[in-house]
Amino acid sequence: MNALEGLKVVELGQLISGPFCARMLGEFGADVIKVEPPGAGDPLRQWRLVKDGTSVWWQVQSRNKRSLALDLRTPEGQDIVRRLIDEADVLVENFRPGTLEGWGLGWEVLSQRNPGLVMLRISGYGQDGPYRDRPGFGLIGEAMGGLRHLSGEPGRVPVRVGVSIGDTLAALHGVIGVLLALHHHKVNGGPGQVIDVALHEAVFNCMESLLPEYSAFGTVREPAGSTLPGIAPSNAYRCADGWVLVAGNGDSIFRRLMEAIGRTDLARAPDLAHNPGRVARVEEIDGAITAWTESRTITQVLAAMEEAEVPAGRVYTARDIHEDPHYRARNMILEQRTRDGWTLDVPGIVPKLSATPGGVRSAAPRLGEDTDAVLREAGLSTEQIALLRAKGVLG
Repeated sequence: MNALEGLKVVELGQLISGPFCARMLGEFGADVIKVEPPGAGDPLRQWRLVKDGTSVWWQVQSRNKRSLALDLRTPEGQDIVRRLIDEADVLVENFRPGTLEGWGLGWEVLSQRNPGLVMLRISGYGQDGPYRDRPGFGLIGEAMGGLRHLSGEPGRVPVRVGVSIGDTLAALHGVIGVLLALHHHKVNGGPGQVIDVALHEAVFNCMESLLPEYSAFGTVREPAGSTLPGIAPSNAYRCADGWVLVAGNGDSIFRRLMEAIGRTDLARAPDLAHNPGRVARVEEIDGAITAWTESRTITQVLAAMEEAEVPAGRVYTARDIHEDPHYRARNMILEQRTRDGWTLDVPGIVPKLSATPGGVRSAAPRLGEDTDAVLREAGLSTEQIALLRAKGVLG
């Protein structure tokens, strides 16, 4: 059995945070019914690079899901969703607060009908507070959570991390919340409940000592490029053919690193034996490492670091990941066949469970592909489905 075998999830979200959470639940066995608007469906179907009319991102984000094309703005559509949620364990949504309430799908209504329901709500600013009604996307959460201020080089424009990390962090916190709430309900016998995840709070929760440093010292942490402020040495170093990352910030690791680059004087310096002393001389240490790496290739540097047991690595591109044997050995690159019949290399499943590992049971669905099957399971007849489709409620 899969870890979440028998769990029924209704996904009302779009784009990234809500669907990412439901994707992870689906990878471990949950039956995920994704409700999409008729016509274009989830906008993610057209985001970034598109093959045969559909985003390749969609093929990952929506695997192991069933698609129900349903107009939630209609009374009939709202009634159908209520019937689906009556039989569900989990509802996932990432609309602006108040949207579901306007459709008669708020917590007060749904929990009365299904007292054991676990409802995950992901939004920009949370379900309450003075900013609750503001529209919020992941990048705004990254900015408010403190991450965007630290991204990039000192004195230059704050840069994007490169992926929608705010949405992803919110989704992961959502998964944790769902599993906690399910344990409370199914194991402890408690009632269902709402999980309220704000994008900026999920980011802020990962900001390490940012706030305590300000509280204790009045220190505002500033962007530091590729360095790790207050911990040395840990940086990106130029090689003859690119860059490597070297983390020599452990006391014994630092000694091995200095010996490997021929700087025994630094390895044996009493004031560099521990991190505070190394931080005080970080520019000198980084200069010594760069002087050694810049005349060597990435391969040569990594070989020397591996022999010295110093953590180091290249900066991977998509091509590097695709060709790396370690990714393949740990099944982190899977070949997935789409509904249109072509194959695609996609990320594997994380985390790895020894007894109940996750997997890809089905490819991402076409829009509305499972509408009739889902509605028949909900008790609708063929005639009722046909009438709803004729009225435009179904896609």
